Amino acid sequence: MKDMKISTQNILKELATNYPDQTAFRKNVIESTAKSMGYTGKDFYPMLTAETRVKIGTYDLSALLKTIEVDRKVVDISSAAKMQSIVNEEKSFAKADPTFVPWGAFHDVVKMIKSEMFYPVYVSGLSGNGKTFMVEQACSKLNREFIRVQINPETDEDDLLGGFRLINGETVFSKGPVLKAMENGAILLLDEIDRATNKIMCLQGILEGKPVLVKKTGETITPAPGFNVIATANTKGKGSEDGRFTAASIIDEAFLERFTVAIDQKFPSPSIETKILNNHMTKFGVEDTDFVEKLITWADIIRKTFYDDGVDEVISTRRLCHIAQTFSIFKNRAKAIDLCIARFDDDTKSAFLDLYSKVDAGVETLDTTEDENGETA
Repeated sequence: MKDMKISTQNILKELATNYPDQTAFRKNVIESTAKSMGYTGKDFYPMLTAETRVKIGTYDLSALLKTIEVDRKVVDISSAAKMQSIVNEEKSFAKADPTFVPWGAFHDVVKMIKSEMFYPVYVSGLSGNGKTFMVEQACSKLNREFIRVQINPETDEDDLLGGFRLINGETVFSKGPVLKAMENGAILLLDEIDRATNKIMCLQGILEGKPVLVKKTGETITPAPGFNVIATANTKGKGSEDGRFTAASIIDEAFLERFTVAIDQKFPSPSIETKILNNHMTKFGVEDTDFVEKLITWADIIRKTFYDDGVDEVISTRRLCHIAQTFSIFKNRAKAIDLCIARFDDDTKSAFLDLYSKVDAGVETLDTTEDENGETA
């Protein structure tokens, strides 16, 4: 094996590091380890030979492992277990937001959290309809520690569970947010979980609510009472067929199956959304109930058209709140709307503005010319 590629050697080292007392591996373990390091089949296939196969799907790599040098300080569980583990002791609590209006599944989420059961929840729904905000405010209401982890395609075991860090000249294992939430009995929010790759499979055992062995240190973490996991996503983990959420991934079925319940969050009703928008108007120091009423009617028409496949875009609750904020700056309804929907393509933007002019017959036509002082006319 003198000519063994560096990439193959690195994969073997990672296997030896992660599984120090193991020499036989399932193919899926070898493959997932390689892919987590950015390698492809050509890098790990050299290990999967007739000589190394001991049974279908299992390969004995003991001969290959003897050819590599591994840092025994990491591999040796007895040594690793003695290595110092640290965790950020700072606790985080969500603050109550005066603009929040309880609606939808909020009271159900409060009951779930209040029960202090381990009860994983998967919340899905279109962007901007308050999924994360709902969980945050439920934790605020119950004064529960709230740890939010933003998931992206690069999120891996090191980000979630922790990893070795060099601190003051010493190598220590720094526990990640997931282990911190377990030990503190906190609510762990995995935000935008459908942006993850198979690297989040490291959470499989944690989603069962049982003690978890940290393989890099040999330490067993037992979840404290009250620990729970809530995930939010734009999709139900099956990808985005309509292409609206191109970064959404297909989540492993075994992973999804570990969530006890799923909540499909829709946009709030017009009456609830009116309260939300009025609260935001007050927050930004403006009062215009007529404008709020017109915006709610306008957004409701667009959503109904969207659900009927009449348009490709939708006005979210978050977008309406952005319009309220922009209106507080410019005091011009048309300009506030124009600026806040400028991200849409020209045809969609024009159609939405035209629709609003029909809903609000008294709205001024936006004139983008500026006077000598830079003020919009």
